[in-house]
Amino acid sequence: MSFAKVNTRALLGIESPEVVVEVHASRGLPSLQLVGLPETSVKESRERVRSALMSAGFELPPMRITVNLAPADLPKTGGRYDLAIAVGILVATQQLQWDDLAHYELYGELSLDGALRPSTGILPSLIKARQANRTACIAQSSSTEAQLVFSENRESSVLPLVFASLAELVQWRMGMNSANSLMFNEARFEDFDYPCMSDVKGQLQAKRVLEVCASGGHSLMMIGPPGAGKSMLASRLVGILPPLTNQEALEVAAIQSLTKPLTDMVGVMKRPYQHPHHSSSAAALIGGGSFPKPGAISLSHQGILFLDELPEFHRNSLEALREPLETGRVEIARVQQHISFPAKCQLITALNPTPSGYFPDDPKGRCKDTPNQIQRYLKKISGPLLDRIDCHIEVPALDVHSLQSEQQNSEKSSTIRERVTQVRSVQLHRQGCLNADLDLKSLQSLIVLDEGAKSFLHKVVNDLGLSARAYHRLLKVALTLADMEQQTLSLTHLAEALSYRQSQKITDLL
Repeated sequence: MSFAKVNTRALLGIESPEVVVEVHASRGLPSLQLVGLPETSVKESRERVRSALMSAGFELPPMRITVNLAPADLPKTGGRYDLAIAVGILVATQQLQWDDLAHYELYGELSLDGALRPSTGILPSLIKARQANRTACIAQSSSTEAQLVFSENRESSVLPLVFASLAELVQWRMGMNSANSLMFNEARFEDFDYPCMSDVKGQLQAKRVLEVCASGGHSLMMIGPPGAGKSMLASRLVGILPPLTNQEALEVAAIQSLTKPLTDMVGVMKRPYQHPHHSSSAAALIGGGSFPKPGAISLSHQGILFLDELPEFHRNSLEALREPLETGRVEIARVQQHISFPAKCQLITALNPTPSGYFPDDPKGRCKDTPNQIQRYLKKISGPLLDRIDCHIEVPALDVHSLQSEQQNSEKSSTIRERVTQVRSVQLHRQGCLNADLDLKSLQSLIVLDEGAKSFLHKVVNDLGLSARAYHRLLKVALTLADMEQQTLSLTHLAEALSYRQSQKITDLL
């Protein structure tokens, strides 16, 4: 009778709790049993492990082998346990000696020929393994995640070991070869293929507001006729944002790794830009499922979530965004588990003013919709959701002269990005976060208004009926405008911020 214990990790949202694979081999009817709340893909590992062991030149002895995935009350999903189960069987059946196995963690899916495949969610597991001071053994194709985790500590004593197959790992352990070293590849911001703002003709106000939103992390709604350039502008916002810091890149990659293995260092370091279709369900936007996965709002963490054709989304899908936009997190409750995903993103929305696409006062008379039709079209966008969007602007159609004219002194994204980076660094140094993320106490400590500005705000709140949330968001946008001009907040900044929120043409519609 023999016994072995192998450390690995499960996946629970963005967390990666420890799992111990216990293997017990004894005399009895030959069998291989898996226990410990495994779902279907984990149960199927019996056949994958059996074939992989034989392909690697080992045997599955005719013994009663029981594999327990502890703790038993933690749901186990995916093929990430294959490698740990295979090594546990080899140690328990005395085909492999591994005295210091407790200092290692193993995760990876096995193919039938014994090759190691990458698994989803390896990055959160690597972070936890580093914190536990254990060396992780992973598939060679999972090295991108390892590079991110150890990019600032490349001389660590617990650098992950990468292997192409089960046989390669066993040969390393038996001293027949050495483990593959973790190679670090650098990704430069210049490698990212972002669309350039200089491609956009005209739309000077929209470009100005995009820079404001980028500088302070504010949300934006653009209303205009079809073909005005709303989607084009939104796609260029990500290019004027500063590069991800190492910590931000790690957060972004950890979420992305939950949906697919990461293989490209350049792709991992890019700011996320999610553009879900308007037919997306609430679960697709915020996450969910029997074994919850992140939705579009979490996949756009530290980046942009662009919702085009906003009124075409299902109303309950849009309403599901309200709490995550306020808190920066998605909380998903299930009977057996509670999952939390980060969702700190910039929301950018675009919509046509009417079902026909044109404003009711269109000079060419192209809007044929009745007031009731317009109301039904726009009623999917609730007041509470609009209240959470900082800037509302009109994007007018361009005339032929503007379309045919040559671009004159049109700024490139790189030039705007330099200004945005400088403004953001001022905010981070002053308060530790962007203006859009300021809490009420911090905002009040930063806002010092003269009597003229106070009187203006008093009249604005009373005449326009602004909510407390809208009032504070107005102040945050005004503070960003002041930061961009390196000035203290004044009446001019408040008036400009108000113009981005209370356009008469848009107010009459919404």
